[in-house]
Order: sequence, then C-alpha cells, then structure tokens
Amino acid sequence: MQLVVGRIGKPHGVRGEVTVEVRTDEPEARFAPGTVLRTAPGATPPPASPRSTVLRTEPGATPPPTTDEPGVPFRVPAELTIEEARFHQGRVLIAFDGILDRNTAEALRGTLLVVDSADVAPPDDPEEFHDHQLVGLAVVTPAGERLGEVARIDHAPSSDLLVLRRPEGRTALIPFVRAIVPEVDLAGGRVIVDPPAGLLDL
Repeated sequence: MQLVVGRIGKPHGVRGEVTVEVRTDEPEARFAPGTVLRTAPGATPPPASPRSTVLRTEPGATPPPTTDEPGVPFRVPAELTIEEARFHQGRVLIAFDGILDRNTAEALRGTLLVVDSADVAPPDDPEEFHDHQLVGLAVVTPAGERLGEVARIDHAPSSDLLVLRRPEGRTALIPFVRAIVPEVDLAGGRVIVDPPAGLLDL
C-alpha cells in the first residue's frame, strides 16, 4: 500500500526549494536528507510553468536540466531524493536533488510524496497506530452493532478523529480517545466504539 506523507506546494525562493503540506506524524523522519520518496500525481495538479510540460518517468530517472526554450518538457521523476529539509514558520521547506530553480519547482506543484507501508515500522507504543492501520476497519459498538467503517483519520489540535463512514453514506467524527474507543482489534479488523448519546448525529 502506498501511503501519502506529503504534497508539494508552491516554490519558495528562486533556487528550487518547495513548500510541502505534511501528511505524516513523523516529518523529521520522513523528510530527512537523503530520503528517497516516490511520487504520484495530485488529484488536481496546477497548470505547468509556461516553460514546462509535466510528464512522468521511470524510477531512478534524473530530471533533465531546465531550459529557457519553450516547449521543452520537464518530467516529474518517479522518485525524488531530499537534499535538504527545514522548518520555517510552521511549514516544511524541501530542496530535492536536481531541482535547481523556481520554474522546475513550480512544475512539481501538486505532486504527492508517498512511501510503501511495508517500509513503515509499527509504533513501539501499543496504544499508537499509523493511519493506514485504522483506515478500512469496521466500527462496531461493544454489543457488536456495526456502525460503519473508518474512512480516514483527521489530526485535529485537540485530539485525533476517526472519520466514520456510516452505512447510509454520511460521515461522523469520533474522538480517538480511550473513553470512546476502548479497543482497536487489528487482527479482527475492527474498532470498538462506545459513543455518547448524540455523537453520531453531529
């Protein structure tokens, strides 16, 4: 399974740095210099730079040099290697190997950065879970009544939230705290939820 750990945003400066929207709880580990991340097209990629056409290449391919000639394509590599990463005003700024100017950085905008779930070690704390371990699990009450399934995890400032997809199609938010979620049964493919009255109606 491919896990999205970030999404490339707008360029920062003129030397190829980009902003990255973080989608991981471990940004220091995921975006460490030397890390190789695979790429995937974003859901709504922006228009390419006037000097670029966004294409894709095979793993290990090196981006061709930028050029001032119109119509010369820039190929988004299937893999990007982090050269430098730093935190600035609450954002992650990343310089990738071979991305040397603003035009090339602009062509990366909207690209998703992914890792293979097989390369992600399980948490040491048995009370912690990676998002991908929870997504897709059945959600049931202590009595066994099925409430739906976990659609995704929202990381709110106060607590993490299970986004529950109800059988009728709507969603509900469940705080991921022991008082409401007393058990996560990964082997059984289910999360036991004891919601207070009215929580699923919000």
